[in-house]
Amino acid sequence: MQDAAANSEHEAGLPTALRQRILADPGLVLDDEEVMTALLTATDLRHGLNVVDLRDVALARLEERHARMVETHRMVLAAAYENIAGTRRIQRAILALLEPLDFTTFITSLGTGIAATLGVESVRLVLESSAAGSDGDPLTDLSSISETVRIMPPGSVEAEMTGGRNVHPGPIVLRQLASAHEALHGQKAEWIKSEALIRLDLGAGRLPAMLVLGAEDPHKFRPGQGTELLEFFGKAFERILRRWLA
Repeated sequence: MQDAAANSEHEAGLPTALRQRILADPGLVLDDEEVMTALLTATDLRHGLNVVDLRDVALARLEERHARMVETHRMVLAAAYENIAGTRRIQRAILALLEPLDFTTFITSLGTGIAATLGVESVRLVLESSAAGSDGDPLTDLSSISETVRIMPPGSVEAEMTGGRNVHPGPIVLRQLASAHEALHGQKAEWIKSEALIRLDLGAGRLPAMLVLGAEDPHKFRPGQGTELLEFFGKAFERILRRWLA
């Protein structure tokens, strides 16, 4: 009886199990190139309309795949061009950092030429000092050279980079802002909508420091972006700064 039922099932068309599987997931057929080729080249005129329909579906699927490939290609190219442009900006900025022949010019250039080269509206160098705000602060003269330099109490760098949370951030923190800290960006704070915080190591015996880049574009710096170029810039900057401070 089972053999008779099976033979009857085959004579009537596809086996029930196979038919149900295809109906549940047509992609099993549409995504199989060999099966589609066999169907599209079939000469059985009894299924001519079905073959034409399958050809239309196959063409539509190929067009969809092609459109996705083109879009992916565009995205890859755009990312590549953006990466190249970013690399060139970082290279030009580092060369500009090496140009000044005196420390004052080096510091003031951060908020002007370096900021423009990096494509940001604000550049701030944050230095920690145990005597911050007092007349005995040895960094007072440094902060008076330019508003680019911010002298803050010990622990300020860590507090800014963690945002007050119990986390352990890496050397780079990227974030979008509803409102920027005036302590970091000064009068430009109201325009800053995203920022990059770059931790600086100024060597043994020195308190932590930080370079802060602020942008008016809220998408300039955001979590999830690659930080390799900014990390490289930070490493180059801290080495140059170490020499000046020495």
